[in-house]
Amino acid sequence: MKAADLLSKDVAELEKELVSLRKEQFNLRMAMGSGQMIRPHLFKQAKKNIARVKTVISQKRQEQSGDAS
Repeated sequence: MKAADLLSKDVAELEKELVSLRKEQFNLRMAMGSGQMIRPHLFKQAKKNIARVKTVISQKRQEQSGDAS
């Protein structure tokens, strides 16, 4: 997932993406806890993707509040 792809989406789409990523992170955490995790690098990747989405959401909200002033 690239930040440039995220910038083209609106806030509602980004929030849906965030929910999806959090579900993925939860499933990875459950797999890791049960010993089924065969690719642990995916957990770190999910965390970074969540951070990217949150960053873009906050940037877009700041732009919207800046335009309103």
